[in-house]
Formats: sequence, structure tokens, C-alpha cells
Amino acid sequence: MKKWTELEQVKTPDGSTLSLAVHDTVYVLRVNGRELMSSRHSFSEQQLAVVACQPLFEKRGVRVLIGGLGLGFTLRAALLHLAADAEVLVAELLPEVVAWNRNADYPLAAAALADPRTRVVISDVAHVIEQNEARFHAILLDADNETTAMNTAGNTRLFAAAGLTAVRRALQPGGVAVYWSAGEDPAFVKRFASSGFSVETRRVRRHPSLKSSHFLFVGRALT
Repeated sequence: MKKWTELEQVKTPDGSTLSLAVHDTVYVLRVNGRELMSSRHSFSEQQLAVVACQPLFEKRGVRVLIGGLGLGFTLRAALLHLAADAEVLVAELLPEVVAWNRNADYPLAAAALADPRTRVVISDVAHVIEQNEARFHAILLDADNETTAMNTAGNTRLFAAAGLTAVRRALQPGGVAVYWSAGEDPAFVKRFASSGFSVETRRVRRHPSLKSSHFLFVGRALT
């Protein structure tokens, strides 16, 4: 049996170790040895983009913000459901993650990153949100594993009341914010709804063939 091969590794700003590994054709991102994302179970990350972007397909000049590049699942799905004049801004904290995805030796997101609709900024997505007002039609947040900020401790503010207010302010009227989570979080949903959003919780399968689920918290900005 083949073993996992570690391809890349980098230290995150909070001292964690982020690594890229492969086994046969399966690629995974791990934080301190714990799986963060896998090409084998990417369906829910794709649905994050489908839920937000599919209703925007006919709309011109759409601007979408994605928090965290990961292995590019959400970016690729967003591009599939947006028109040719859309702009997809990806806020990725680690330049190494962008470099891994652009590496032609890995079948990740090189084509999506080369798409003329894609723009990458090396920044904390929370900073990007705080620096923009009424800019985005959709904000997609897959920056963490559950709403407990496993990946980057600083992202916890995106789930607090002040962070949700900033997300609301960065959206166009009637815009949508979608949070990905590995588990349910009723307290967060309540906080989300108290911040000027109409909120729906959607259960999505990790993979169409699996019974286990992840969750999308879909918030429509109230006008």
C-alpha cells in the first residue's frame, strides 16, 4: 500500500503547520496533521460557490469575494456559475498556498487562477471585508474548519457580531454571504440572523456517495 507523500509545508502566522500531501491521486491540506481539505471530499466546498453564484449567472458585473483558496474547489465552481464579465477576488493569507495551486506538477487550481475573472490578493479576508463597502454581490467564507477557526485564529472575528456587521457592510444591497462549516452551530446562526441577514442552514454531503454532511449557513442581506 502506498503511503502519503508530503509535497509542501509552511508555517502559518499563528505558528501552525500547513502541509500539502498526496496519496495516489488524492491531495489533502492538513493543519498540524489534521485534515483540512481533501480532493476526495470536495463536494461541499463546491456547493458553497454553487449556492451563492448560480443565482447570479444572468447578472452582469458581479463581484464575488472568496475567503481562502484551499485547493481551489470553491474558486473553480464559482467561475463555472458566473458570467464572463464577473470578478472573483480570492483573499488568501499564505502566498505559498497560491504557489502550490499554480504549480503545474499538481492538478489543483492553475487554470482557475489563470482565468481573467480571477484576482488574488495576499491578505486576511477579514481585512479585505473591513476595507470595502457595498462592493460584493456574494461573500464565500471557507477560511476555517467549522466556525471555531481551526486554520487561522484571527478568523474568529468573522463569526462574531462585529465581523458579521462588517460582512453585511461589504455586501451590495440584497447580497449573500455563505459560511461553510464542518458541523452545526446554532449559536452562530442566531448571531448571523441578528446582524441584518435572513439566514438559512443547508446540509450538504461531503461527497454525493456519502451520508456524512457539512453545513452551509446562507445569509441574505436584508434591505
